[in-house]
Amino acid sequence: MADFDRGALVTGWSFKPSSVSFHKLSALLTLALLIFAFSFGNDAFFTVNNGLTVLLQTSVIGLLGIGMTLVIITGGIDLSVGSVLALSGVMTGLSIKAGVPVAPAMAIGVVTGAVCGLVNGFVITKMRITPFVATLGMMLIARGLALQLTGAAPISRLGEAFGLLGNGSLFRIVEKTGGIFPKVVFAGIPYPAILLAVAVVGAAYLLNRRQSGRHIYATGSNEEAARLSGVLVDRTKIFAYTLSGAMAGLAGNVLMSRLVTVQPNEGVMYELDAIAAAVIGGASLMGGVGNISGTMIGAFIIGVLRNGLNMAGVSAFIQQIVIGVIVILAVYVDQVRNRR
Repeated sequence: MADFDRGALVTGWSFKPSSVSFHKLSALLTLALLIFAFSFGNDAFFTVNNGLTVLLQTSVIGLLGIGMTLVIITGGIDLSVGSVLALSGVMTGLSIKAGVPVAPAMAIGVVTGAVCGLVNGFVITKMRITPFVATLGMMLIARGLALQLTGAAPISRLGEAFGLLGNGSLFRIVEKTGGIFPKVVFAGIPYPAILLAVAVVGAAYLLNRRQSGRHIYATGSNEEAARLSGVLVDRTKIFAYTLSGAMAGLAGNVLMSRLVTVQPNEGVMYELDAIAAAVIGGASLMGGVGNISGTMIGAFIIGVLRNGLNMAGVSAFIQQIVIGVIVILAVYVDQVRNRR
């Protein structure tokens, strides 16, 4: 399978680079129009500091979206990522409370997410339960565990080092003014944004340059044809769901670090944001189509939309309605593309 060709090897392959590129171009144009519209309405929107704020706010959605994209390309769905995010953060917080240093504790959180994803993959492939039901069950299990382990109470006093990942930045420039607080000349590039960039490069390399990535595409395009071509379909699905869980664990560390407190109720509805980012970016819910760059465009559309609407004073409820309409339109475009 080393010479696997996404465009020709597997019978029934539906990957159409031209249509995917058009969808991505449309999403990119939508993002540009949103930035222009919000910049025109508010002078503070198109500033360096607000851009860095959008980067910081989008990092969690982006990390979840990467894992979700891998799963959607296989033809599946993962409804558990929001709850797994919370459980992973709880495991990180409890580990720190038990005396584990911050870095290993965060690694425990990521491993917790990966284990949840592994269980999802096992249930889907070995027990032959549909991804919707299997991950819905994991969503309830992970959320219940997070609440049970903490007694539904936040975990606080985790130390300054815990907040470094979520609140630290690279190239931060401050100027002493003689007062209590220094003047911030440049807020710096947030660590979550740097982490997201690394994850994007790694995931894109996996999908485009590695055999396992080609197997993910093949599995989602035509599972039976992929199996007959020698692809280990079950192993590929388990791999995708495990990575999705690990990305949720990483996102949990970032989010809880930003809050400097572990909140077991965090992550509610985040799975819908992740799905929305992937679909807006061109991933097909039918499987076999999608890419990381498109998902990042989708994530930034959601991030810019929320940031701009917040600055305009629009309520969170209206924001949900707007994003819901965008998701419906994106899925409609995907269905039209599949019919053609």
